[in-house]
Amino acid sequence: MKVIIIGGGASGFFSAIAVKENYPDYEVVIYEKSKNVLSKVKVTGGGRCNVTNACSSIKDLVSAYPRGGKLLKKHFNVFSTKDTMQWFENRGVPLVIQEDNCVFPKSQNSESIINCLVSTANNLGVIIKTNSKIIAIKKIDSKLELYFDDENKVLSDKLIVTTGGSPKLKGLEWFEKLGHKIEKPVPSLFTFNMPNETVTKLMGVVIENALVSLQGTKLKATGPLLITHWGMSGPAILKLSSYGARLLSENNYDFKVQINWVNQQNNEIVLQELKAIISDNSNKILANYRPYLLPDRLWLFLLEKSELSEKKKWSELGKKGLNKLVNILTNDIYSVKGKTTFKDEFVTCGGVSLESINQKTMQSKLVDNLYFAGEVLDIDGITGGYNLQAAWTTGYVAGKLS
Repeated sequence: MKVIIIGGGASGFFSAIAVKENYPDYEVVIYEKSKNVLSKVKVTGGGRCNVTNACSSIKDLVSAYPRGGKLLKKHFNVFSTKDTMQWFENRGVPLVIQEDNCVFPKSQNSESIINCLVSTANNLGVIIKTNSKIIAIKKIDSKLELYFDDENKVLSDKLIVTTGGSPKLKGLEWFEKLGHKIEKPVPSLFTFNMPNETVTKLMGVVIENALVSLQGTKLKATGPLLITHWGMSGPAILKLSSYGARLLSENNYDFKVQINWVNQQNNEIVLQELKAIISDNSNKILANYRPYLLPDRLWLFLLEKSELSEKKKWSELGKKGLNKLVNILTNDIYSVKGKTTFKDEFVTCGGVSLESINQKTMQSKLVDNLYFAGEVLDIDGITGGYNLQAAWTTGYVAGKLS
């Protein structure tokens, strides 16, 4: 039996290894179109490789996938985040869990993960061929014939497609020609550009726990927020971009974002806390006492935006001044015009529709012996670690060839 994997990324290697472990006598070949395998794994997590997330609750895990969570819910019982951590540690890659539950190799270097995957595949006898671009697939009886850009072709008994996310619809046409439904790919996990907002002068300021939401929708996200020279970034913004990926694309990335700097949705609680500050620090000037330990530069900026003098005493605020502060702390609004994507770590929502897949086996409903795994499917998570976990899990399941 000859099994071919198209794509030498995370899900490609995991699929190939799973096939070999399940069927040691099968010939397994990975074809990668570029000269290097696992190139995206190399850059994810800023080169440190966010392998997975230490979250063990399947319910919480599923909520981290704006698309594909229902499918993954079934398979996390088969191969979970805990299984991923155990898999790498059993193969000599110690891992560390950060405070935010992101999991990295102890080496803080993605090469540890790459070397583990490549050496495991080699030891099992997986054949790896780079610079091999496949441009078409054709069904011939029960087999699948693959056509390369150099006019060569090869037959496979079973085929697993792990080509990753495609930024353009054109990159998915060959699956559409086989009858699969395609969800239009649009960017996910991107930062917000704010060319007309003066908040960019605060570049480098980090707010540890902000609440951000898309105006006019119920979409919201929490977490650290980073102000950049072009706008806003950080986990809270990236999560929100993932939840709203399709909507923001439809609006041509022209929208308003609401920032709750103190992550407190009950305005009455914020009002009472500010009144307590007035009671205890009435003679202090606004500039010298920051509520919620906000960064200095941000606090002064918010005072200026509220048209409140930083030299004013807390006792001099009055009802109008208090309301201004409550509003700007909990509902500060910025205009976004455009996005910035991480070119090397590009993540899309969209791809081969899950409606075209047997969700128990990852096999195509339309073409026998054809399987899919990883980002080529309409599955994506709110951070890189969740996306890699989806790659490990779907690759593991596809590699059963059931």
